[in-house]
Amino acid sequence: MSVREFVVLGTASQVPTRHRNHNGYLLRWDGEGILFDPGEGTQRQMLRAGVAAHDLNRICVTHFHGDHSLGLAGVIQRINLDRVPHPVTAHYPASGRRFFERLRYATAYRETVELCEQPVRADGDLAVTPSYVLQARRLSHPVESFGYRLVEPDGRRMLPERLAAHGIAGPEVGRLQREGTVRGVTLEEVSEVRAGQRFAFVMDTRLCEGVRELAEDCDLLVIESTFLDEDTGLAEEHGHLTAGQAARVAAGANVRHLVLTHFSQRYPDPSEFERQACAAGFTGELTVAQDLMRVPVPKRR
Repeated sequence: MSVREFVVLGTASQVPTRHRNHNGYLLRWDGEGILFDPGEGTQRQMLRAGVAAHDLNRICVTHFHGDHSLGLAGVIQRINLDRVPHPVTAHYPASGRRFFERLRYATAYRETVELCEQPVRADGDLAVTPSYVLQARRLSHPVESFGYRLVEPDGRRMLPERLAAHGIAGPEVGRLQREGTVRGVTLEEVSEVRAGQRFAFVMDTRLCEGVRELAEDCDLLVIESTFLDEDTGLAEEHGHLTAGQAARVAAGANVRHLVLTHFSQRYPDPSEFERQACAAGFTGELTVAQDLMRVPVPKRR
């Protein structure tokens, strides 16, 4: 049975707190695991969350600030220590290749796993698999930063009443799906388009076109909201979003489930992020992330 869920490993921006680890997130998608922005302590948080090194197929780094990447050394060494039996692909901004290399080889260890580096240089598709297309969009931050988006290809939903009207049943249904036509009846006549699911991961950035493009029509949008709205000036200065800004993007992009994360340690009450997001007009499902939380990707409409 396929599983699509988002596992929160850490939610703190800049520095960890007693209740929040540095960033770290895992997306489970039909038997694959994509690790996003492993900050310090990610390896231990994986253990606490029941995430194994064998679960990882890709690592996606948005940018090379420490709270989003210092955990790479431990995670990469754990992948090799556990002899993960499949290749692991790493995506990260090409301008930060020297940082990735330093973290990859921070200390001595034995390499046992094929780690494929695929640096991101521009907007566009990064990988095409039967289950999804992985895309990147440039964001606006003091260092080069990219957000990531998964788009499942559209499928088709069979309509039983139309199949019955054309006398198609049993093995003929499968044949129709494979070949596109049976006894003069086309697949389009007895089915409808089933929109693929969409997921986006948006970290450190000001408002920009890339944020909106990543969020468009997402079933699940994970987005930073480092600051509250009263600190919009600070957010702009340091290249971040507020809770209200993130919520307005989600509302305008037809997002179904919004997950806010990457919180500044200056705010002790996380409920204020939820309050400001609701006040900004977002009416979909809303989650203020907590460490070790699991968020299922919404079922298809």
